[in-house]
Amino acid sequence: MSSAALVVTRTEESVGSPRFYRSALDLDLNESIYIEVNAMGNTFRAPLQVFKYESVESVKLKIQISTGFVVKNQKLVYGGRELSRCDSLVRDYDVSNGDVFHIVVKLTDLQAIKVRTVCGKELSFCVGRFQDVGSVKKKIAKEVKELDGEDGHELIYKGEQLDDQKKINDIVKHGDNGVILLIIRKSAKVRFMPVGKDFELSVDASDIVSKKYEYGCDLVPAKDFLVPVFGNPKSDVPTAILDVIAMTKDGLANGHFPIMSTEGSGGAYLMLDSTGSEYVSVFKPIDEEPKAMNNPRGLPLTAGGEGLKRGTRVGEGAFREVAAYLLDHPINGRRGKSGEAIGFSGVPPTGMVKCLHEGFNHPNGINEKYGSLQKFMKNNGSCEDIGPGAFPVEEVHKISVLDMRLANADRHSGNILFSKNSETGRTTLIPIDHGYCLPESFEDCTFDWLYWPQAKQPYSREAVEYIKSLDAKEDIALLKFYGWDMSVDSARTLRISTMLLKKGVERGWTPYAIGSIMCRETVRKKSVIEEIVQEALEAVLPAISEVTFMETVSQIMDRRLNEISK
Repeated sequence: MSSAALVVTRTEESVGSPRFYRSALDLDLNESIYIEVNAMGNTFRAPLQVFKYESVESVKLKIQISTGFVVKNQKLVYGGRELSRCDSLVRDYDVSNGDVFHIVVKLTDLQAIKVRTVCGKELSFCVGRFQDVGSVKKKIAKEVKELDGEDGHELIYKGEQLDDQKKINDIVKHGDNGVILLIIRKSAKVRFMPVGKDFELSVDASDIVSKKYEYGCDLVPAKDFLVPVFGNPKSDVPTAILDVIAMTKDGLANGHFPIMSTEGSGGAYLMLDSTGSEYVSVFKPIDEEPKAMNNPRGLPLTAGGEGLKRGTRVGEGAFREVAAYLLDHPINGRRGKSGEAIGFSGVPPTGMVKCLHEGFNHPNGINEKYGSLQKFMKNNGSCEDIGPGAFPVEEVHKISVLDMRLANADRHSGNILFSKNSETGRTTLIPIDHGYCLPESFEDCTFDWLYWPQAKQPYSREAVEYIKSLDAKEDIALLKFYGWDMSVDSARTLRISTMLLKKGVERGWTPYAIGSIMCRETVRKKSVIEEIVQEALEAVLPAISEVTFMETVSQIMDRRLNEISK
């Protein structure tokens, strides 16, 4: 379940024949593009030939054939945008010859190793199994500049000196917690950052947004830790978030380092409990988001600051994660085992924190990190691991309500976990990863569940009543109360999506019928909701009030929905 960046650049050779086209007539050899796959900047190369009429899925499979990486759940990025529709064609994204792609793949071929000096100091690395010892030595020399290049030391594993040409896969086997001994051949003074337990959790994010947050609990001396929480005074902070922070604090206080998740395109850290035996939370730093300055996956920065999804911005993912939890309102007094209220859609408790710890990605020196902290939910896997047929209808529907209301631009089966009760056999779905919800436009809205059979079933009375109770105006005020003063366009998205959801259930529509209005059929063809918004923009004056604009949207939406009903 690990990920890393692959860079695709131009080459002069091609391999293999084109695969998976919409039609045999689509094939035009003059429309070919030559690319090269560069795996994590090492010496591994794989030339490929791509055709403009070839599907995104075909490109991914070609990369799998050439590199050996598993194709499942790969993320292909071009021009700072994720190519999330696998059935779309390369030409749909206006790709030209020699353009650069980036791909985030499952890295079943990664090996975590530790390099230990004779004096007991350790360095941790994540390297490709296909890499040789020489490339690892270069990596060590880059980290420890005092070694004066890779020729200044030897690597020894289990008593054997390693040749530079030997592959890591031939040395450290899968499952090994390999420690490679580092021997200094030359005289060198090696300095290491001391390993300590100091860290800080805080909520003072005033240097990220203009809003200052009040501390949510008493402070402990800074030399040990601080444990405030994102939000207003302590009495207004959800107990569930305070509990998550407290458990995380205990784990760090006992010396248990954050563990970087091997999944996803940004930095995400699994935080341990006080015993170090169980995960209790997931921390996602703002500066390690995809395309952020300290992203550990190698995704490049993009001019303008737009995120991987259209209508989102780098550095706002953590706020969106928190927003998804805050807007997932409880219903019928449902509570978890620890007594916390459970939202209708089951978003895990999520808060905004600041954490200082050397275990995060610090390419330019150790600094405090702001980000979202979410409760780790025990599960039996993600929905990508099994077919959707076994999921209860109401569980799929609760995910659909959340996604349509928040206009989620990144709902795939990999970020829906499932948990099966061993006693009752009932399956519960758990939505995670909401860093691309509430975008400023509907362009990249995608819902995997749209094509599940449950989506064509009508909503239950409980779901309908919940949807009718939603109030976008109150939700925007709630987010502002907790520190996120949304942009005008994101707030408008929430208003419009909530309006559509409510109008849809009033007509007795299914999740599929409503969701189809929000999602594009193809990359180039606008969705119905985009057409409605565009028509409303053309019908009003630029300086019109938001209230008047929303009234215009409502009128146009009613007309379009009535036309669809007929």
